[in-house]
Amino acid sequence: MDKGNQSVVKEFVLLGLCHSWNMQHFLFLVFILLYLIIVFGNALIVTLIIIDHHLHSPMYFLLANLSFVDLWLSSVTTPKMITDFLRENKTISFGGCMCQILFVHFVGGGEMVLLVVMAYDRYVAICKPLHYSTIMSLKRCIALVVTYWIIGFVHALSQMVVIIQLPFCGPREIDSFFCDIPLVIQLACMDSSTLGILMNGDSGVLAMTCFILLLISYTYILLTVCQHSNTAASKALSTCTAHITVVVLFFGPCIFIYVWPLSITWVDKFLAVFYSVITPLLNPAIYSLRNKEMKNSLKRFRNYYVDPKGTCSTNRLRSDPRLRLCFLNSQS
Repeated sequence: MDKGNQSVVKEFVLLGLCHSWNMQHFLFLVFILLYLIIVFGNALIVTLIIIDHHLHSPMYFLLANLSFVDLWLSSVTTPKMITDFLRENKTISFGGCMCQILFVHFVGGGEMVLLVVMAYDRYVAICKPLHYSTIMSLKRCIALVVTYWIIGFVHALSQMVVIIQLPFCGPREIDSFFCDIPLVIQLACMDSSTLGILMNGDSGVLAMTCFILLLISYTYILLTVCQHSNTAASKALSTCTAHITVVVLFFGPCIFIYVWPLSITWVDKFLAVFYSVITPLLNPAIYSLRNKEMKNSLKRFRNYYVDPKGTCSTNRLRSDPRLRLCFLNSQS
C-alpha cells in the first residue's frame, strides 16, 4: 500500500458490554471475582500436577498445559475488560489492539490443537492400553506440546500479517470489550466483506479440522468401550466425559463466532464472554470435581502444605507411629 493509505488511527474505542454505569459497577464486581477464581483454580491445578508425583502421567501433563493455556487466554482480555468497567473513556492503543488479536488467536488456536492431543491420549489409553506408556512417552508428550504451540503461533501470525497492513483512517469504535478480527476488519477504510470471509474462514478451517479429529477420536473410543466393556476401559471412559464437556464448551462459541457467525451484537458479546471467561472458569471445576486423583491430590496438598499442624503433619510422622497409618490412608 502507498503511504497515503497507512494507518492514521492511534487508538480504538471499546464500547464494552453495556452503557449503564450501575450495571458496569455490578459487572466489575462479578468479573473480578470470576477472574480471581480462574487464576486460583487453574494455578492450583498446575501446582498440584507439578508437586504431586501421583499425577506425573501424560494425561495430567497435558491437563497442566490446558490449565496454563486457559489462564493465559483469559488474561489476554479479562483484566482490560475489568478495568474498563470503571473508566468512562474505554480506549485501547493500536498496538494494544493488535497484541490482543495476536495472543487471542495464538493461545486459542493452540488450545484447539491441545484438545486434539488430549483426545489422542485418551484414544491410546483406551484402545491401545498395553502400548500406552511406550506411545505416550515423555519425549512424545513434549513434542506434541511444542507442536500445538507452533500451530497456534503460525495461525496467529497468518492473521496478523493481513490485519496490521489494513488502512484505518475513520471509524474507531469496536462494539465489544476486546479487539477481535471480525470487528476490527469492519473499521478498515476499504471494502472488507470478502476479507472478513477469508479471515473467518482461516479460523474456521482450524476449528473444524480440530473438531472433526476430536469426533473421530471419541468415536473410536466409544466403539472400543462398547466392544470390550471391561473395567479398565470403563474407568478410562469416565475420564473422557470431562474432556468431551470441555470440547463442547470451547468449540461451541468458536463455531458461532468464526464458522457460522450470527452477526447479532448481544449474542456475539455473550459468546465472547463465554469463550474468554466462562470456559477457563469451568475447566478447573470439571476436572477437579469429576476426577478422583485430583481430589486425592488436593487432600494431600491441604494436609501437608495448608494445614501442616494437623493430625497428619509430616513433621510428626517419624515420632508417632499412629500417624503413619493416617499418612498411608491419605495416600490411598
